[in-house]
Amino acid sequence: MPRQKSDQMTPLELEIMQVLWEKGPANVQTVQKELKRELAYTTVQTMLTVLHRKKRVKRVLKDKAYIYRAAVSRNKFTGQALREFVDRVFGGSAEGLVVSLLQEKHLTPERLKALHEVLDAEEAKGEANDGR
Repeated sequence: MPRQKSDQMTPLELEIMQVLWEKGPANVQTVQKELKRELAYTTVQTMLTVLHRKKRVKRVLKDKAYIYRAAVSRNKFTGQALREFVDRVFGGSAEGLVVSLLQEKHLTPERLKALHEVLDAEEAKGEANDGR
């Protein structure tokens, strides 16, 4: 069976994106230094080139070195990744995801209370926007 080309990021690509999201535009050396694990300069350079090819980062040449920046925001990426995950694993059911989190004890009573507060705030915002 032929391997499908995935739009998903590998763990290493995601680590590199985390650096760019947190630190902002950076050259290869800065990204390499900020990673949580030690990688060769050429490995980081190759991964940034791959991310550029995938249109996940943009780059500009400055003083003979590329400066890379995230082409997609963390919020946009996580929203898309979460939608794809819920579609793939839970058949599009967000409720299924929440039930799974409850069953696996990832949602404690304290976290549920905080989520209720977020839901209430979002509901209030929606009602305020409807009244414009």
